[in-house]
Amino acid sequence: MLERLLDLLLPVRCGGCGQFGALYCERCRQRTRRLREPLCRRCGAEVEFAKARCGCRDRLHALGRLRSVARYEGPLEKAIQRFKYEGRRPLVKPLASLLLDRLAVDGPSGELVTWVPLHPRRQRERGYNQSELLAREVASRIGFSNFPGHLVRTRDTRAQVGLDRRRRLVNVAGAFAWKGADLQRRSVLLIDDVATTGATLEACAAALRAAGAGVVTGLTIARVQL
Repeated sequence: MLERLLDLLLPVRCGGCGQFGALYCERCRQRTRRLREPLCRRCGAEVEFAKARCGCRDRLHALGRLRSVARYEGPLEKAIQRFKYEGRRPLVKPLASLLLDRLAVDGPSGELVTWVPLHPRRQRERGYNQSELLAREVASRIGFSNFPGHLVRTRDTRAQVGLDRRRRLVNVAGAFAWKGADLQRRSVLLIDDVATTGATLEACAAALRAAGAGVVTGLTIARVQL
């Protein structure tokens, strides 16, 4: 209630630059560095030429494909941090619009939509899961209202920041489970805010596949440039 009251009383400020007038202003949208083709067919990383091998097949097995909108830098990085850590929940709308821009390019990516979960302790501290907000916003806009279950984090893993690729994979391996009905080979769109190596999305995809899912496609707003 307090957040809604503040939204009504205070002028809207851009999550990227802080200027008044829009949640994510047109100038910041223009400065958002979109990922450019050619992209790796599997993990969506920018590659030098089409059909180039980037090494992702050695670490991504359950995740069928990963796509991201833009690089994690500049105004987009600031907007995501404010959305994620500073309680700026209204930013879900412009950030979800970026995800829909990517879906418009790639086409429908799943019969169901879900998200990367937080551990209950971390979600209590933050008050919400930013990935869930994004997933529900995207689902509502594309007409998906059916959530037959959700992923849960079965152990409180350490933060991935500062870990190399191998340690990231080990850190989250087996840390997720599907809570709900058998997925009966349905394809799943798995949403998160930022991808670095794809380790967390891969671990979530493994849990979804174990629950009977078909192809799992990861979708994130941003991608860290390694």
